Amino acid sequence: MPSALSTPFRLGTRGSPLALTQARMVRDALCAAHGWQADDIEIVTVITTGDRVQDRALAEIGGKALWTKELDRALLAGEIDASVHSMKDVETIRPGSIAIVAMLPRADVRDRLIGATGLGDIPHGGTVGTSSPRRSAQIMRLRPDLKAVVFRGNVDTRLAKLAAGDVDATLLAAAGLDRLGRDDIGTAIPVDVMLPAPAQGAVGIETRADDARAIGLIGAIDHVETHRCVLVERALLAALDADCHSPVAALALIAGDEVTLRAELLSEDGSEHVTGTASGPVDDAGLAGRLARDLLDRAPAAVRVLFAA
Repeated sequence: MPSALSTPFRLGTRGSPLALTQARMVRDALCAAHGWQADDIEIVTVITTGDRVQDRALAEIGGKALWTKELDRALLAGEIDASVHSMKDVETIRPGSIAIVAMLPRADVRDRLIGATGLGDIPHGGTVGTSSPRRSAQIMRLRPDLKAVVFRGNVDTRLAKLAAGDVDATLLAAAGLDRLGRDDIGTAIPVDVMLPAPAQGAVGIETRADDARAIGLIGAIDHVETHRCVLVERALLAALDADCHSPVAALALIAGDEVTLRAELLSEDGSEHVTGTASGPVDDAGLAGRLARDLLDRAPAAVRVLFAA
């Protein structure tokens, strides 16, 4: 691969500080893989609906597509060669004309609690800011006295709202904080206490499905274990027919040739939930579907109604 390109390879990304940081991580990985210089890659900022609308939960205004549709349009129009996403924000069913080609090595999957040193230290009857149905349900399962309120915006916006006393505590992904150099903020919650969102901590890169050149270039930086785990977690979402309203947590881990998938489904208020685990060979395409059926078979009615499967 030559050290310079005749025209820059264009990476599309949202414009938040975290999204730009993740795009630069992809740029650096591509440079290392192909012997390119930083100037060989152009980072193209695309403003998404999710960035523009900050006062309502995503589930109320269109769901995860609010983070992807403008990037999808730019990709399919040939304005960018690849797009960079936080995989937990990418809707489960993607257009056939777009391919998820690579993922960077997964970062810390845990949530981090900010505003209190532990869940037990949040004042009785207090408020926790989050726009995630999963986090909201998990917090109220653990602390039924707490109230979850919609809390959106980038990391600095949320921290400013917390500092202003809008809420007593909030939850942010440890991966995002670490990537922004804010690893000193908050207390990480063990996954045995709060299982993360499917694909949390993973950065994915998409190209046009018919762009063999881009697929080859991006494929060179794929972290296979992360990619496999995230695809298993996304397969669970697909089997559940889960959407942005569905409080679901999942985490896949690979040990040797075996993958283990843990999952939790919750009612909206966290008062009822069901958990399950399934293990099998890493190439077992039916594992996620079997776990989904098992969870739904055992789920209380208040949980099952949230999943169309």
